[in-house]
Amino acid sequence: MKLKTFAAVLATNAALITSAGAFDLDPALPTYKSVSGISGQLKSIGSDTLNNEMTLWAEGFKAKYPNVKIEIEGKGSSTAPPALVEGTSQFGPMSRPMKAKEIEAFEKKYGYKPSSFQVAIDALAVYVNKDNPLKCLTLQQVDGIFSKSRKGGLNKDITTWGDVGLTGEWAAKPISLYGRNSASGTYGYFKEVALFEGDYKDQVKEQPGSSAVVQGVASDKFAIGYSGIGYKTADVRAVPLAVKAGDKCYDTSAENAYSGNYPIARFLYIYVNRNPNQPLDPLRAEFIKYALSKQGQTDTIKGGYYPITNSLRLENLKALGISAN
Repeated sequence: MKLKTFAAVLATNAALITSAGAFDLDPALPTYKSVSGISGQLKSIGSDTLNNEMTLWAEGFKAKYPNVKIEIEGKGSSTAPPALVEGTSQFGPMSRPMKAKEIEAFEKKYGYKPSSFQVAIDALAVYVNKDNPLKCLTLQQVDGIFSKSRKGGLNKDITTWGDVGLTGEWAAKPISLYGRNSASGTYGYFKEVALFEGDYKDQVKEQPGSSAVVQGVASDKFAIGYSGIGYKTADVRAVPLAVKAGDKCYDTSAENAYSGNYPIARFLYIYVNRNPNQPLDPLRAEFIKYALSKQGQTDTIKGGYYPITNSLRLENLKALGISAN
């Protein structure tokens, strides 16, 4: 989601924005209460970024309903739409909104569009090694580092750490690039927002998962990479970012993500096949209610992401035709 749109959606949630720096949950989020008669099987296919979150939600949900079996597969957001079309999954986690062609393929099969709901907020981080002293990057510099197109307008390719102002032993060191593969929603979102729809450099070492990107940067002193904030470790640093030269740099804190000041914050989604003329089955409906509840959003924090607000929870449930009671 573009920065202005993202900030506009969250503009009504001022209470959480001011308190979220300490990972406070919206106090209005309700405690999930179990209901009777819930059993069956669920399968989730999609985002690697949301893989840990889906696992936490599944574990919490299964603790409430021991007769439920949940299988989770996280190989990238682009695997979610075809799985929903083919009916091989009930949930399609995605770290980006579906593309028009993905929605079209679904609608061609079912006669209606897929439904989605927001489950968490991510500050998509640009990671460097923990020993890297870099204090800030502009989006134009990020573009110059990762993209061969440089559609952000930078007039010079960035290839060494000296090109972004580092001195001493860093100045002449080539920047080693790590990123996700094209199946990843993070790959697509980063390309759209940080690379201004440009093309990645051929030198980017594409990794199959978010943790692999972080591990690559952690083990390579002169590396840089991008991944969800939920995958941050003690061996890497998330670089503060500015929209353009002269602007203030903002870190990946919850406050900056909610306010939209951090320029590559985004929603994380789950897509479902919901016939608008029929209610969701109780199994899927209860899982959704759990994920958006106080317990579910506590799991969101545990997984390293930022929780949604109760007002967003209510909007999501209403759009899915699920009672908030």
